[in-house]
Amino acid sequence: METTFHIPTVAEMAAKGERPDILFWVGCAGSFDERAQRITKSICKILQHVGVKYAILGIEENCTGDPAKRAGNEFLFQMQAMMNIEVLNGYEITKIVTACPHCFNTIKNEYPDLGGNFEVIHHTQLIQSMIAEGKLKPADGNEFKGKRITYHDPCYLGRANEVYEAPRQVLEVLDADLVELKRCRSNGLCCGAGGAQMFKEPERGKKDINVERVEDVIESGATIVAAACPFCMTMLRDGVKTKEKEEQIEILDIAEITVKANNL
Repeated sequence: METTFHIPTVAEMAAKGERPDILFWVGCAGSFDERAQRITKSICKILQHVGVKYAILGIEENCTGDPAKRAGNEFLFQMQAMMNIEVLNGYEITKIVTACPHCFNTIKNEYPDLGGNFEVIHHTQLIQSMIAEGKLKPADGNEFKGKRITYHDPCYLGRANEVYEAPRQVLEVLDADLVELKRCRSNGLCCGAGGAQMFKEPERGKKDINVERVEDVIESGATIVAAACPFCMTMLRDGVKTKEKEEQIEILDIAEITVKANNL
C-alpha cells in the first residue's frame, strides 16, 4: 500500500512564520494531467526522503504563461507572469524546482524582465545533486539493472538551457545498459509539443513528429525511455501507441525511475 504524506503549501508555512528552502513549482500538467500527477508525487517522495524543507503554492499557483507566449499572446503571458511574480515575491521565495522544462525556462529566463528574480532548477538537476551528496542511492538489485534505457532530451531543457549532463548522470548510477538516440543533446529531435503545438492539431504532413521520434527509440532497441518533461511524456506515449509498442516500450520520468530504483 502506498504511504501517504502531507504536502505543505507556502501559505501554511507562512501562517507558522516559516519559509520553505525550496518551492516546488508543480505546473499545469503536474496538477491536472493524470499521467503527470504521478511525476509530481514522485518528486514529492524524493523531497520528503532527502529531508528538504519544501512547499507548493497550491491554489495560488497560476500557469506560467508559457503556452500563451509561444502562441503569440504576449499580453496574456505578462498578466499571468506578473500575478505569479507578485505571489512569489510576497512569500519571499528565492529558490524554485520545476518538473516541467517549459515552466523552468519561463521562470528562469523570462520572469527577470518582469521583476521576478529566482534561482530555478529542474528536477533532474536536484536529483543529480542529491545523488552526488549521497542522499539518494539506488538499491543494488534495482529493477533497472541491465535494462536498455535511452534518454530523450526535452527542447527547453537541452537546447534552450544546455542541461544535458544532470539527467544522464542520474541514469548512470542505475547499472543499466544506457544507449543514446541517434539524434540527441544539441541535435535532439523535438517531441512535437513545444511552441504551444501541444494544444492544437498538427498541420497536414507526411508524419507526426512524435511518431518520427518513437521510430528513433525503436531503432535504439531501448525498452525504457527516460523523459524529463510532461509534454514529452504525452507525445512519446502517443507515439508508442501509434506504433502499437506499448508492451515493448515504457516511458518513465526520471523522477519515477529514481523513486523505483531507490525503493521509496
